[in-house]
Amino acid sequence: MTQRESTPPKLRVATVSLAGCFGCHMSLLDIDERLFTLAQRVEFDRSPLTDIKNLGDCDIGLIEGGLCNSENVEVLRNFRARCKILVAVGACAINGGLPAQRNALDIGQILVDVYHARPGLAAGSAVPNDPELPLPLARVHPIHEVVRVDHFLPGCPPSADAIWALLSALTEGRMPPNDPSLIRFD
Repeated sequence: MTQRESTPPKLRVATVSLAGCFGCHMSLLDIDERLFTLAQRVEFDRSPLTDIKNLGDCDIGLIEGGLCNSENVEVLRNFRARCKILVAVGACAINGGLPAQRNALDIGQILVDVYHARPGLAAGSAVPNDPELPLPLARVHPIHEVVRVDHFLPGCPPSADAIWALLSALTEGRMPPNDPSLIRFD
């Protein structure tokens, strides 16, 4: 048997950051030298790590961030359709996190306050109204309110060790561990 025949195929992994701070992706990078081991097991598809913009068929999709606009919802639905396993990564994806703090406020009034009524704006300033801009949602939603999620990885952000444990288990065909000692909220 040749080396090529004995090596299992790499799993395709895609990642995206929706309404969040990008901290979960930073924790992924914090797995440090284990990235080399991960690179032997997976091939990254759409991800800020690859700068690939279009999502192909994937084995695992890692979603960071909640849903604050129509584009977030479209991207999430595309991930659910293209990924066999979908993981909600971090507090924002699981419960809306910090972006959901705006849920108690009226989004229309927020936009007026920020773009039209705030002191120091140029005369005639108005709320942006360009068809290229995604429509804001009335409230920020966690991703499981819109699509089925297979695994939840809590934390803000999840630790590098928690991400490593999840990816190791999934790439080995095991259920991810549920280890509360790996959960952190910075």
